[in-house]
Amino acid sequence: MKSAVTGFDMRVRPVSARSAVLRILIAADSPTMTSSEICAAATAVGYPETTVRVAVSRMVAAGELEREHRAYTLDPALRARRAELAAPPVRPWDGDWEQVVITAAGRPSAERAALRLRLLSLRLAELREGVWLRPANLLRTESADLLATTLRFRLRPVADPADLAAELWPLSDWSSRARVLLDAIETPEPTARFAAVSAALDLLTTDPALPEVLQPENWPVDDLRAKTSAYLAWLRSLGR
Repeated sequence: MKSAVTGFDMRVRPVSARSAVLRILIAADSPTMTSSEICAAATAVGYPETTVRVAVSRMVAAGELEREHRAYTLDPALRARRAELAAPPVRPWDGDWEQVVITAAGRPSAERAALRLRLLSLRLAELREGVWLRPANLLRTESADLLATTLRFRLRPVADPADLAAELWPLSDWSSRARVLLDAIETPEPTARFAAVSAALDLLTTDPALPEVLQPENWPVDDLRAKTSAYLAWLRSLGR
């Protein structure tokens, strides 16, 4: 379902110029780019140069970019989001699962929300309030920020692990969305393609990174990651 006027798949939201600049800098080889480099990349994906320059000025005013000698550097907090673009490192799965139980009580809502985002970033899923699970197939380092608020366990469920995975994650919906984006990325219209890749990157941050044995048939994550990686490599080449 595409708009005949814009070429956009109506199931993919357009990306603002500010978000486009942000994604270009996150994907770049360096978090610092000159104005001409930013404009070259942004115009290549369909954004008018005047619109890009206005977006950059507003990002500087908002503290998202630092300007020095005609170059712009992405704020470190935003720069850290680059890690989200990579697939999480995995190890052979032996059937064990990770369990994280939240032990801290009476925390402010902002702290609860931050902890929830942290657990989601670790690709855990909430079974019930305060109890999070996932297959223990990811390479982990000790999460010092979780030690004071959670307990961690290693266990094996009695239930079918594939059924448990399907209960924890909306795998059918995820797969359907991925296939929509795989089709949308093929559009020749540059701004619509950039929007589709941006949506695909957002979706990949929610990839449960399941062991292959627990993945549904024809699971599209590898195809989606390959297409977005190829696009980002092309985008980085514009900056160089």
